Amino acid sequence: MQILQITDLHLYGNAGGSLRGVETDSSLRHVLDDAAAAAFDYSAILVTGDVVQDDPTGYLHFKSLLTGLGKPVLCIPGNHDEPDAMRQSLRDEPFQYCGTRRIDDWQFIMLDSYDPGHVGGRLGAGELQRLDAALTHSAAHALVCLHHHPVAMDSRWLDSIGLANAEDFWRVIDAHAQVRGVVWGHVHQVYEGERDGVRLFGTPSTGAQFQPHSDRYAVDSRPPAYRRFELRPDGSIHSEVRWVDFIGAAGHAAAG
Repeated sequence: MQILQITDLHLYGNAGGSLRGVETDSSLRHVLDDAAAAAFDYSAILVTGDVVQDDPTGYLHFKSLLTGLGKPVLCIPGNHDEPDAMRQSLRDEPFQYCGTRRIDDWQFIMLDSYDPGHVGGRLGAGELQRLDAALTHSAAHALVCLHHHPVAMDSRWLDSIGLANAEDFWRVIDAHAQVRGVVWGHVHQVYEGERDGVRLFGTPSTGAQFQPHSDRYAVDSRPPAYRRFELRPDGSIHSEVRWVDFIGAAGHAAAG
């Protein structure tokens, strides 16, 4: 099974909205076109937060871009989202807001780490209980998805706005051996690692990127990107990040 992950779209209600020098509508279109041109036969699209840039009218724009792709679109909120508006806008198929989704041999658990009034994230007691219950009731290979990073990124400013209660999160993950991967957005850069046999994936934005390993906020020069997953029946994961330029050529691959 193959999955397309896009994250940190930062859309506005109109197509001309720009953030950090990038027209977010145009960059997302280039990303989706690249995925289509690569003949990537994905089973679902995973959208890991910051769908809009503090503009709830952007959800209608988001729907117009993705409805016609004919794939389930699994969505979670980020710190720039408006969860109530997002939930209301994405209540119908092919969209799903948070919850869980079983596809083939895999269970996707989509968590809400939005923390009102904060750029960083937090998983409330209800979300942690829901995570534990989903893993308790299904032995399927699990991919756990959230917006905020639950591990340090070696970036002082970025690590100050990660998941505030990461220890609580890992306590639940560590209790369930079928968790194969944890996936997030928010960081606008590539991260790949492993923790006690669990694969870890941070994914760049479909717009502008942050400079890795920076003590202070800084924008990187790398282009828009997306991640491709191959989730295998034995629980193993192959992953690739594709960088997409603005003149329509295919991006180059990074990581594995």
